[in-house]
Amino acid sequence: MDTMNLWHITGWEFAALAFAALLVGFSKTAVSGANTVSLAIFAAVLPARASTGVLLPILIAGDVLAVLTYRRHAHWPTLWRLFPAVAAGVVFGTLFLVWADDGIVRTSIGAILLLMAAVTVWRRRTAEKEDEPDSVTTRAGRVKARSYGVLGGFTTMVANAGGPVMSMYLLSAGFRKLGFLGTSAFFFLIVNVSKVPFSAGLGLIDGPSLLLDAALVIFVVPGALIGKWAVGRINQRLFEQLVIAATVVGGLQLLLR
Repeated sequence: MDTMNLWHITGWEFAALAFAALLVGFSKTAVSGANTVSLAIFAAVLPARASTGVLLPILIAGDVLAVLTYRRHAHWPTLWRLFPAVAAGVVFGTLFLVWADDGIVRTSIGAILLLMAAVTVWRRRTAEKEDEPDSVTTRAGRVKARSYGVLGGFTTMVANAGGPVMSMYLLSAGFRKLGFLGTSAFFFLIVNVSKVPFSAGLGLIDGPSLLLDAALVIFVVPGALIGKWAVGRINQRLFEQLVIAATVVGGLQLLLR
């Protein structure tokens, strides 16, 4: 079956989707949050709701590659504190998708991303940076983890836009580059796999979407390899600036689209 004809995709549109898939691989092994650009490309080429179902398996492929690359650097105490709140956010996001139209979803997520980017910049200018991500053991740290967890679960369910949310949390918690990438790799692999039944139940993942995924997933691999090569050449300050910039761009494109 011709996947491009099935989705009425032109050659240029397929090339755009292939580039977006490559960018997913890059974001998973280098600059987390950069895949908000992929989200925008998929939503521009495909129907908005359907695009989230097509993108999810591609994100999972990128997550697998990221886990294989950074599995030794994950901070599991942070992950265990996040997962219950994220589960609540995913359920809330599923209910929200049943009710909300595309415009409401885009506006809500865009506003959340910009707000958290602003809060993160403000916190990093007014507080000393911690060397270890141990703030989750304090009461304030637990509240912050739960708040970001719910928002992360919600945004990843409704638009696959949880990357910037969790990027802001991990940066604010003081994670260094490799710990950031290792922790986010396991986080998104587990969360994205758990989203599959919800997305299938909403009709966002079906036979046609999986056919398109099969044609695009191969492009994730070179993106991940480029990201692995690049991350060792990006210093910590530039890394953080790129993550925040990607979050701002993602929020703006959701608000203005």
